[in-house]
Amino acid sequence: MPQTAEHLTITRHGHVAELALNRPEAMNAVSTDLARQLAAACEELARDQDVRVTVLTSTHPKAFCVGADLKERNRFTDAELVRQRPTARAAYTGVLELPMPTIAAVHGYALGGGYELALACDLIVADPTAVVGLPEVSVGVIPGGGGTQLLPRRVGAARAAELVFSARRVAGAEALALGLVDRLAEEGQDRAEALELATAMAAHSPVGLRNAKRALRLGQGLDLRAGLEVEDAAWRATAFSGDRAEGVAAFNEKRAPKWPGE
Repeated sequence: MPQTAEHLTITRHGHVAELALNRPEAMNAVSTDLARQLAAACEELARDQDVRVTVLTSTHPKAFCVGADLKERNRFTDAELVRQRPTARAAYTGVLELPMPTIAAVHGYALGGGYELALACDLIVADPTAVVGLPEVSVGVIPGGGGTQLLPRRVGAARAAELVFSARRVAGAEALALGLVDRLAEEGQDRAEALELATAMAAHSPVGLRNAKRALRLGQGLDLRAGLEVEDAAWRATAFSGDRAEGVAAFNEKRAPKWPGE
């Protein structure tokens, strides 16, 4: 059965967890309550060793997430905005630090903090209706959910600067060409394709998946020698696991592995 909070739903598809944004009255704008619920959901998923891949989706037909709830923000005093900041950061960091592979399924608007939630995932599957961007400077702020750091790691410093400084919105086909998303599904099929991809990934070693992600993430920005040390540590954490023993045995016995996950 799905687990439901006020603005989120978690549904299990075998070893895949679908985390659905569900605040339709505001196109999933990230309010304080949604941010708090998202951080809590990510904490729960991070502890669940049965979850091998997480897919971040939206229940709204025309939007993934339109970013921060500016109506709520407009009511804040400066002091209230300062107090709310750790709550907002915890939501984006929660997605970013999930230990298993993560995929965002994006259709419609994914702007500002909405696109930053997608950027926090390892892969982004979009459909042709997707419109992505970081338009924060157009309303007097800057990307604050990781966008200034995650976007240049995805598309390079100059491309990220152009997109952030121009506040430009980019539609599906161009977003794919620029590397802002990784796959373009048929219209209306972003969720289905993301779940299919996640299911294929989840057939593999959960220990291997988590340690491969750890090596990929920690190695970013390091020089080659340091990066190879990160990789070696992740290899050692995997090579002496039950998953490695089962994987080698299953290969030699020509059967599907039954991963112990440890």
